[in-house]
Amino acid sequence: MKSIYKTTFIALTAVSLQSCIATKDYQQPEIWNKAAFNSAHVVKDSASQSVMPWQQVFTDAALQQHIQTALDGNLDIRAALENMNQAQSYLSQGRAGFLPTFSVGANYTHSVNSINTQFGRILGQRQRLDQFDITGSLGWEADIWGKISSRKAAAEATYLQTLAAHQAVRTQLVAMVASGYYNLLALDAQKEVALRTIENRTKSLETNKALKDAGRVTEVAIKQTEAQLLSAQALLLDIDNNIKVQENTLSILMGRFPQAIERSSFKDMQLNVNAEEGIAIEVLNNRPDVLAAELGFRNAFELTNVAKASFYPTLRLTASGGLQSVDFEKLFDPTSFFASIVAGIAQPILNGRQIRTQYEISLSNQEKAFLNYKQTVLSASKEVSDALYAIDINKKKLVLKQQEAEAYTNAVEYSEELLNNGMASYLEVLTATESELNAQLNIITTQYNLWNANIQLYKAMGGGVE
Repeated sequence: MKSIYKTTFIALTAVSLQSCIATKDYQQPEIWNKAAFNSAHVVKDSASQSVMPWQQVFTDAALQQHIQTALDGNLDIRAALENMNQAQSYLSQGRAGFLPTFSVGANYTHSVNSINTQFGRILGQRQRLDQFDITGSLGWEADIWGKISSRKAAAEATYLQTLAAHQAVRTQLVAMVASGYYNLLALDAQKEVALRTIENRTKSLETNKALKDAGRVTEVAIKQTEAQLLSAQALLLDIDNNIKVQENTLSILMGRFPQAIERSSFKDMQLNVNAEEGIAIEVLNNRPDVLAAELGFRNAFELTNVAKASFYPTLRLTASGGLQSVDFEKLFDPTSFFASIVAGIAQPILNGRQIRTQYEISLSNQEKAFLNYKQTVLSASKEVSDALYAIDINKKKLVLKQQEAEAYTNAVEYSEELLNNGMASYLEVLTATESELNAQLNIITTQYNLWNANIQLYKAMGGGVE
């Protein structure tokens, strides 16, 4: 009983020494500034800057279905899930560090002694001995210096890092599907413009043939009109090819073989993203890559704690007990019971340089993780700023492009009227019609760029929590 009391006393003393923990508590690095992007519009309430779920941002029914299909079937998403499963296993292992280890084994030993040994010469003959035993072993290490708790915290940070990485893949996937979908709608709109242009130029060719018969234009005007018509037909082929490529790309993102993509109309699209008030820098906390970088720093911080705690003594309690007998018939007899308890403290001495090397390397890894975290925040701030600027520029550009297209439409009408009255050359009509086509296509491209900038802002802000 005295040995049990002594062992219990040592264990309680080890637990009481927790106040002497050599490790440090983790605190988030101070790298945030109380600033706002787009300083002309200061955010009044940064708490309101959380990103909406993607279902509220992308309200088109067909797009929502495609995004959900991609989230369910994309191969990158499934790979990220496997990483999460692996991290979950390591987390469970880390949490079990506080628990004692226990093992049970059954053994049979058959031994024959040597006559030429001291024991053999005393017996004067060989002796064969059979021994049976069933032994249970229990081991427990006291977390005096916080080494086990730091290892557990490091495992938790790694697991949370995989969760953040998984969310980053999901956010990236949502943005890619949405961007591809809107690009497909833009191509549809450009195809409508190309078809109208082909129709108009076909009529223009017929008109010019009639004007030639009337002596108002030459064969040159006929050939130029034919060239414009052929150019529009070639443009239509390019658009059809781009549509097919974009459909195939979206199909792969959704984890499907290439196929046609169901979609709505370009004119009906709306995006529920509002950046008029600017964005507070704290919104970067929503970004999974920023969170993952911070968790990487936290993991390195906790592993530094583990390395530091290795300088201090280790207290370990070991207990074993079971049944042991040279006669199998008496193995389960009460007299065959045995037990032992060992309490030991180990202080590293000669391997101190190895421990110090590990500690120095862990400090270096911690600094690298901090620099990576800071660089991630800076890159994230750039993406938000770029998206806000692109939204502002494309809004202004869209107004100008619409005015430009309207001016070219009027120029086409005026030049054709002047041509019919013999007051203008066909070259003026040719120039005006070509410029009108480009202006109409540019309106669609600018509108897509505006939508895509909003999508990139949604992504840069971290994506919505589902």
